[in-house]
Amino acid sequence: MRDVRNVAGVKEASGSLDQMSQVIAACGPDFSVLSGDDNVTLPLMAIGGHGVVSVIANILPKETAEMVHAALDGDWKRARELHYRLFPLARAAFLETNPIPIKEAMAMAGMLEPEFRLPMCRMSDANRERLRAVLTQYALVK
Repeated sequence: MRDVRNVAGVKEASGSLDQMSQVIAACGPDFSVLSGDDNVTLPLMAIGGHGVVSVIANILPKETAEMVHAALDGDWKRARELHYRLFPLARAAFLETNPIPIKEAMAMAGMLEPEFRLPMCRMSDANRERLRAVLTQYALVK
């Protein structure tokens, strides 16, 4: 039951489909539940979520939007294809604390300068190489 009428939705970033299910069941289908974790956007939408507050859309906006729209349109086959295409990047985007990995990814792709202000810092060398390997799969770096 919704007791607060002026709240239209929530960004759900717990990573728990159980918790997300409870929110949707308690608040009803007109209450927008948006994923705060790119890797669970499609599963959340399958149980009634409405979209995503995305990290990876900073680097692959078209594909992220296509996945969400496919799910909203009921094209689950296409949504699944895009989910699995985006999944490696969604995982890599959280190799370290957000937003450090996506800023590194955008810098590697030439979208911005690799500038980090405290409390952020550069990624570890090992994680930067893991991220570079994932970005290579998307032809975002060479």
